[in-house]
Amino acid sequence: MQSMKTTKSKSSRSPVVPKPVVPQQEVRCAVRFPLALPVEVSNGKEKQPATTMNVSASGVLFEMDGPLEVGREIQFSLRMPGAVLGTPHDVLVHCMGRVVRCCISQTQYQAAATIDEYQFAEQ
Repeated sequence: MQSMKTTKSKSSRSPVVPKPVVPQQEVRCAVRFPLALPVEVSNGKEKQPATTMNVSASGVLFEMDGPLEVGREIQFSLRMPGAVLGTPHDVLVHCMGRVVRCCISQTQYQAAATIDEYQFAEQ
């Protein structure tokens, strides 16, 4: 009796279907408010005027004329509108953070920064 060996040909294998690519969602730690507030950003050596695009308790997105170095520690102060904070008056907040991203849009730079520490100014 002859033994018969059977081998699977490549065509008999089930096709490998790649897993669909699922875009990762950014995980936000805090609600972002779309606020355009004038600020002056200092990196310890120089100051640069900027405008916020959005602000949260843990970060901020600036729009400005020049770039900020990623990883650089920065300081800035925001005058947060009382209507956003639920207070009768605007509140000045001094912030320290670091730049996590900087890129150029069509006409201006956009820099994202964490807010590592903040302090409400006495009024």
